[in-house]
Amino acid sequence: MSSPDLFAERKTYFVEVILPLAIAKTYTYRVPFELNDKIGIGIRVIVQFGRNKVYSAIVKHISTEPPEKYEAKYILDVVDDYAIVDEGQLKLWDWIADYYMCHLGEVMQAALPAALKMASETKIIAVDNEELDRSELSDKAFLVLDALDVAGELSVGDVSKILGQKSVFPLLKSLFEKGFIQISEEIKERYKPKTKAFLRLASIYNDDEGKRILLDSLNRAPKQQDAVLGFLQLTKKQGDISRQDLMEATGCGTGAITSLIDKGVFEVKEKVVSRFQGMDVLLTKEFTFSEIQEKAFDDINKHFEQKDVVLLHGVTASGKTQIYIRMIEQALASGKNALYLLPEIALTTQITERLKLHFGNDLGVYHSKFNDNERAEVWHKVIKNDFKIVVGARSSVFLPFRDLGLIIVDEEHENSYKQYDPAPRYHARDTAIYLAHLHHAKVLLGSATPSVESYYNAKANKYGLVELLQRFGEAQLPEIEIVNIPEATRKEEMHSYFSASLLKGIEEAVAKKEQVILFQNRRGHTPFVQCSTCGYVAKCVNCDVSLTYHKSSNLLHCHYCGHSENTVNVCPACGMPHMESKGFGTERVEEELEILMPDLRIGRLDLDSTKGKYGFDRIISAFDDHEYDVLIGTQMVAKGLDFGRVSLIGILNADTIINFPEFRAYERAFSLFSQVAGRAGRRQDQGKVIIQTYTPNHRVIEQVVHHDYSGMFMQEVTERKNFSYPPFYRIIKIDVKHPDQQQTLDSAQKLANLLRASLGNRILGPEPPLVSRVRNHYIQTITLKIERTNISINKVKELIRTALLHFELDKHNAKVRTVIDVDPY
Repeated sequence: MSSPDLFAERKTYFVEVILPLAIAKTYTYRVPFELNDKIGIGIRVIVQFGRNKVYSAIVKHISTEPPEKYEAKYILDVVDDYAIVDEGQLKLWDWIADYYMCHLGEVMQAALPAALKMASETKIIAVDNEELDRSELSDKAFLVLDALDVAGELSVGDVSKILGQKSVFPLLKSLFEKGFIQISEEIKERYKPKTKAFLRLASIYNDDEGKRILLDSLNRAPKQQDAVLGFLQLTKKQGDISRQDLMEATGCGTGAITSLIDKGVFEVKEKVVSRFQGMDVLLTKEFTFSEIQEKAFDDINKHFEQKDVVLLHGVTASGKTQIYIRMIEQALASGKNALYLLPEIALTTQITERLKLHFGNDLGVYHSKFNDNERAEVWHKVIKNDFKIVVGARSSVFLPFRDLGLIIVDEEHENSYKQYDPAPRYHARDTAIYLAHLHHAKVLLGSATPSVESYYNAKANKYGLVELLQRFGEAQLPEIEIVNIPEATRKEEMHSYFSASLLKGIEEAVAKKEQVILFQNRRGHTPFVQCSTCGYVAKCVNCDVSLTYHKSSNLLHCHYCGHSENTVNVCPACGMPHMESKGFGTERVEEELEILMPDLRIGRLDLDSTKGKYGFDRIISAFDDHEYDVLIGTQMVAKGLDFGRVSLIGILNADTIINFPEFRAYERAFSLFSQVAGRAGRRQDQGKVIIQTYTPNHRVIEQVVHHDYSGMFMQEVTERKNFSYPPFYRIIKIDVKHPDQQQTLDSAQKLANLLRASLGNRILGPEPPLVSRVRNHYIQTITLKIERTNISINKVKELIRTALLHFELDKHNAKVRTVIDVDPY
């Protein structure tokens, strides 16, 4: 028992904590004496905020000074034995909150897995696992699980009431770590690896005598005998033989192979394989650089002696992944860790399988397809340095790396690295560069079509630049053919949405047992439905956007708010039955192609077809296994997927992307067309790309045809300099939102005037955006263009914050919402 004198000598500590809320400041709490020894920066503590809400918060600062303006409440408990967030991460959070003009609590929400940021409203459920033994649990833990068995789901607040205590987080943490509970809001499907069935001959037929007896026994089943002979021939050329391989080599049907399996001649073995075969050399553990790769590798290292960031500009299939692997090996050899960022979750399997060959269990994977147990486990393994390399999507920049030496940002041009909603609206590439700065690490940016900003920084000598402009081995860049749609229409060579050239190309590819990808960057069946008599267009009731018809549901859908309604056959405006479909999406392309070429096996890859369990995996795996001859898709097909049999790419309408009203339209069109074209002919045979367009002489089309990235870049930077766009100017966008249209306009005008008072003609607008009403909220956009020289961006942001504070203090703007997006591209 402590003496009163000893107790009096104890210090009174106060902790400044980050709450997972969109509040402007951190909040200070008092530490009870008995918890003094458990407190530390980066540790989670349980606090009450508001009248009845309890949260787990992160300790940011410890002092002996109480807050001046309010009396500090006591923290209720300490959750962790060690810091789950280190001081380096807190510096990164501060930078994100400052640079992207959001709240620290919003950064915390984005950074931590749900299990590490529980609140009173967080829902928990029991894990259904009979192998878990409850006999060793405490009475309180048993009581919680008993209540979950009855209720199915409880909030943290419900658990507090059941146990009669406010601090239940340590107990829930213990149950979570032992696998008894999960966080219901984060329960998601696991990212399931692709398995493939391979055939092998039963062991009794392995010797020559066994094979002779087997073939003699099949004299009355010639198809089965052919299948066995074909199998024996294939084993001389390749190791693993799939059912599909055997069918293609022998021409036998599935019935013959099934019969041989039923007889026990063939055994079936499931094996995990890559969904994205790419070039075979990439899937082997040992590989040798070509001379060009060796030079690129050496050049990168030379640049790293002077520069922290290097841009690797390598055309599709040039062997960038091999260079990444050697760079990671080099970082690990020097005792450092590595982060490999990818723009899409789907690509992580491709890279993971390649990297697993080299790095084994040192490799961790982190993305939103993992459930919360897995994400929390990865987080703790990174803290303990169990993972030396992490492959993941943009949220991986928040992981608690201890000694980071290298960050690779693959496909650095992709806008998937940008978080648009909710805050923080960060860009993972730019955040990765600051993260590397904190760790004194190096960043390697890689792309076949670098963003204009990155290439400009490289040309301006801010980044190192290494170029790899030849495909690996014997692979050749594809041949590109342009189809003039108006000219083809005049000659009656257009059949629905397909030119005669494209249809002929599809026929030839399928005849050679090759595959085709058709690109149309619009999902659904019909982009809008219009009355031919009065011009009425069916629109969403919540948003200022036309409804898209989806044949699969036979409904009109809004792609912004999810609203749907029945199809319109009679015009509600004029009463005439003249409603017509305008434009075409991927569903309609599929429908029309089925009519023109009924024997084709057609798949579709878009947001609608990939819904449901493992939707993306299922379609990609089926196409990779040659279950489809043609894959019709939106820009999902351009995200770095590699298919060995694809020889033809068709871009059905290039103009919709080129003519999009946005300053990066030409750059993105060039990038998208080049990336789509890169899916063709990625091995020895040259592929072909057919681009259908109304403007065949457009500069972007010509640049794609000639693979002229430099020409595109020079024209883009010239125009952007003339019209004050990045990389010469920074852009900050402020959206003003309110359910009343006039209130939105009036408030936006007031805010623009407040900003103009200090920033002058750098303020543009307010103007309605392309879609000026979403979810019944009208939108007005104010755009700030800030020059990059002779002005402090921090001072500009301070002026913006001051203007917003004055704006929010005006009671007339009480219900107006403002959304800030820094670098909104």
